[in-house]
Amino acid sequence: MGAGLEKALLRAWTSRGALACALLPVSLLYRGLVALRSSLYRWGVKKAQRLPVPVVVVGNAIAGGAGKTPTVLALVAHWQAQGWQVGVVSRGYGGSSTQCQEVLPDSAPDLVGDEPLLLRRKTQAPVFVGRDRHAAASALLARHPTTQLIVCDDGLQHYGLYRDLEVCVFDARGVGNGWLLPAGPLREPWPRKALPAIGQQDARLLVLKTGPSAVAGWQAQRALADHALNAQGQAIPLHTLRAQGAAPLLAVAGIAQPEAFFAMLRAAGMPIAQTRALPDHYDFDSFSRSIDGGYQLICTEKDAVKLWQSVPGALAVPLLQTLPADFYAHLDQCLQSLAPPLSSPHGHKTS
Repeated sequence: MGAGLEKALLRAWTSRGALACALLPVSLLYRGLVALRSSLYRWGVKKAQRLPVPVVVVGNAIAGGAGKTPTVLALVAHWQAQGWQVGVVSRGYGGSSTQCQEVLPDSAPDLVGDEPLLLRRKTQAPVFVGRDRHAAASALLARHPTTQLIVCDDGLQHYGLYRDLEVCVFDARGVGNGWLLPAGPLREPWPRKALPAIGQQDARLLVLKTGPSAVAGWQAQRALADHALNAQGQAIPLHTLRAQGAAPLLAVAGIAQPEAFFAMLRAAGMPIAQTRALPDHYDFDSFSRSIDGGYQLICTEKDAVKLWQSVPGALAVPLLQTLPADFYAHLDQCLQSLAPPLSSPHGHKTS
């Protein structure tokens, strides 16, 4: 999708204006296809495939990034702190691989995707990518048989994978104009209907908001870290980049909403001389080194896994996402209520 068309659609999705109305017939056709597909699972014509361990799917009801990957990072860290062996599966969007495969710390981002590689490096958990999430998760369990819990990064609409819990993430856009693609941002109708045939229950759909919106749900807090990371993993305090005499900053972002990242940098007092907004999952292969002459490049961690290959001197500022304590409590309670009861990391049944 061209940058101009993408911006036009993003604007159109905020209201029911002329462009959105013009696209409404296509949207209604899409809605019918979505309803038919979900009904095939509801009626048992299609079957979701179970795994021998619980599955938590983190996804979006709207197109574009809303904070899924930071949410996955927070959830994995939460369960790892409790002693759980957690694995992650992902579609691997942005990667060229068509096969199910494991993501290693030195995997090529253009092969496995930038987000899966970031998840692997940040969590140290096993990560597998594949179009078929069940196949990817099965391969993960075969390679790492002590895994006790699978988190699926994206895949809310991937009904072929049975899930025990769903976490739907919204940002400040909420549901936009309330219409489905392409007349609006929704991938499926909202509020979401429970689909018992694929393991979805109303009580087990958790809604998380990463920005202010009218959607009911738990509110996460997002902030930049007080440091940046270099390609060697060393922390560089942000105040050193604000110091007098420091090189002017050129901020680049190849994410769904680059302006949000730039705004956070400015709010943190970073002296941004220039910004460069790039398409989501930008590969940086065609990134011109000439534009960074005299500037210190600063970017997101997602961009850095690719940018460091060509610009090793770039710095990445981590995004910290804090989830409410009562959200974690409800999440854990939902997991403990599964039948049969889950075994705790220490081999005892949870109560």
